[in-house]
Parts: sequence; C-alpha cells; structure tokens
Amino acid sequence: MTKNQKTPVVAKSVIVPFILITSLFALWGLANDMTNPMVRGFQKVLELTNTQASLVQLAFYGGYFTMAIPAALFVNRFSYKKGVLLGLALYAAGALLFYPAAAKESYGFFLAALYILTFGLAFLETTSNPYILSMGAEETATQRLNFAQMFNPMGSILGLLIAQNFVLGALQSDDTTADGTPIYDTLPEAAKSVIRTADLEIIRNPYVILGLVVLFFFAMISIIKMPQNKHQEAKVKFSDSVKRLWKQPKFTFGVVAQAFYVGCQIMCWTYVYQYAETLGIDAKSAVWYGLAGYIVFLIGRTVGTALLTKIDSGKLLMYFGIGGMLTLIGAIYLPGMLGIYSLIATSLFMSIMFPTIYGIALEGQGEDAKFGAAFLVMAIVGGALLPYLQGYILDWGGVGYEDITVLGASEMRFSFVLSLLCLLVVVLYGRAVYRKYHRHL
Repeated sequence: MTKNQKTPVVAKSVIVPFILITSLFALWGLANDMTNPMVRGFQKVLELTNTQASLVQLAFYGGYFTMAIPAALFVNRFSYKKGVLLGLALYAAGALLFYPAAAKESYGFFLAALYILTFGLAFLETTSNPYILSMGAEETATQRLNFAQMFNPMGSILGLLIAQNFVLGALQSDDTTADGTPIYDTLPEAAKSVIRTADLEIIRNPYVILGLVVLFFFAMISIIKMPQNKHQEAKVKFSDSVKRLWKQPKFTFGVVAQAFYVGCQIMCWTYVYQYAETLGIDAKSAVWYGLAGYIVFLIGRTVGTALLTKIDSGKLLMYFGIGGMLTLIGAIYLPGMLGIYSLIATSLFMSIMFPTIYGIALEGQGEDAKFGAAFLVMAIVGGALLPYLQGYILDWGGVGYEDITVLGASEMRFSFVLSLLCLLVVVLYGRAVYRKYHRHL
C-alpha cells in the first residue's frame, strides 16, 4: 500500500457481516437500558428497599462476570460466529423466562431470568467486540470499534423509550393522589395483589417481545457466511495466553479502568431517576432526563470517534475523564435543576470510554485478543457492585433520598462521589497510556 492510499476502516468485502454484528451492539444496548429504569419499577411494585432493588443490576451485570471466560473458551474452541449464535440463544432464553417469572410473581425468578439473559450478553460482548476489531487493519481497529459502539446508545434510547411508554407510564403502583401521595402504599393487601399481578405483566411483555426479536437475529446470522480472521481465531492455550496478558500493565490497568468506568456509567444512568424524584419529577417524566443523557452520550461518541483520528486515544480518554469529573462535582453541589443537568452532561464525557479503553487494552494482542476481551467483559461486573454500594449509601438515613446530609449534600447527591472516584481511575489510565504505553509508538 502506498502512502497516499488510506486504510479503510471497514473493507467492502466484510460490509454485510460488519453491519450484522454492529446491529448486535444496538440489541444489547436495548436490553441494558430497558433494564436500568426497571430498578425503579421493581422497587415500586414489590415494595423493595434501595439495596434490594439494586439486586437487579447485581444480577444483570453479574452475568457478565460469570460467563465472560466460558464465552472466550467457547470461541477459542469453535469460532466467533458460533459464539455469537450461542450468545443470541441465551439472550432469547433469558428474555422469554420473564413470562413464567411474572406468572410466579417472584422477584428471585426475575433476577434469575436477567442473570441468564446476561449470559447471552456476555457471549455477545466477548465475541462481537474483538470480532469487530478483527474485521480490518489493526491501525483502524479502535476507530472501527468506536463506530460500531455508536449503535449501542441508539439501542439504549429505544430501550428507554420502551421502558417509559410501555412500562413506567403504565404501572398502577406508581399512581398518586392529587397532592402526590402514593395510592399503592395506602391500599389493603388484597388490592395491592391485583395491581402487583397487572404491573408485573406490564414489566414482562417488552422482554418477551425482545426475546422473539433476538431469535430473528439468530436465524439471520446463522445463514450468512461470516469472515474469519485466522490470526485472531487461532486456537490458543488459555493459561499461556493469560500469563502473557497479565504481564502487560497497559492491559491489566485497562481491565481495572474498565470496571470503574462501567460502574460509573451504570450508577449515573440508574440513579438519574431517583435524583429526578428529589426534584419533584414523576417517574414517567424522569425518563426524559435519562433519554437526554443517552442523546448526549451518542453526540459525544460521534464527536469522540472523529477526534480519535487527530488526538492520541490515551490523551483524549484523560481529557474526557476530567470533563466527567467536573460535571459530577456539579451534580453533587449545584442547586436544583442545575444538578441534574450536570449529571446528564456527564454522559457526554463517558461516551468514548468503553470502546477506547477496550481498544487500547487489546492493541497488539493478536491471538490473545479473545481472552483479553473476556477479562474486559468481566470488568463489566463494576456495573453490578458499584450501584449496589450506591444503593447502600442511599439507605444510610432510611428509604428516602434526602434523609441526611453528608459533606453539605443530600445522601442522593453525595452518593455520586462513587462515580467521581471511578472517573479518577479512568483519568489516571488515560494519562498512563499516552505518557508511557504510547510513547514509543
């Protein structure tokens, strides 16, 4: 290739497989962000504490941690395509299990269904991210992954709209009197039981429909010829690969940074609804603030993907991390609506973090990429553990969100100190990348 020839981000020969795999990014974004508002839905319907309700996220993101390594081992033995297909099968199974879970009216059953659903998402993310990286030249891999990841917030927006229009807005357990008093809390148990049954069926339906959509994608991908990258899909001994990976600080620090980033993202996107409630915003209207965050996120990823062609990825990651820390300080201390606007603005700076950390950590890994991808997907467990810790902070003064004040902020606002610390880790990783790991490139 001459100097004047530009390496394509996606070659024409793989454009159809690239589109199909990229569509999966939207598909798991839909599941992720249809689930975030459900924390509030389950809390209302089943009368849970903040800590109990946060078990939704523990089950959802815990599935990633459990299944990432098995997914990588499966892909190592078979292929990326078979990994994608098994992921879609597990995704559909978990979604369809919402039907018997609603019939049993069991919170534990719902959590188990989410856990299995995320087994499928773990397979998809462990497989699809390195698969996208492998569909072309290594010098354009991070750009290619950022482009594919742009479709993730599109799925997130759709998931949020489904949650708003077909779930949260329809829950009878969220109805209030004219003066804002929750009606559900004042009803006798028999009346609550009728509403509980109806509301759990409302929560069930989008997941069952989603399961059927996932089966359609399973059929499509199963009949399409998919490319193979013989170098990255070569069989590798797991123990040797892990030893090579964990000897590299750029990779190990990347896994740590990814865990903290995902924790930050899920906390900001899950608890924006409770934050809105402290400002007198009802659950259905609060979804618009969540939606604004996703739109800002999509804008940030579009701009960030363009900036990556001009700015070192580590340096851009550091700049975005600093911006996110500033907006989180605003979310904690700015008064009234300025606080929630600042929280929403944090999504702009989080936008490039997942794919950029992912791409940096897997740079030059070759055949070890599939196992490296597994550890980076396992890092998503940060989205399970940190929201649980935030829920614990919110319960310090009671089930309310403004029971006590900590360092001059309500417990709701103070709880975002966790997100602030998470982005500090990302900033330090970005700084290390451009000062140490990219210095000789």
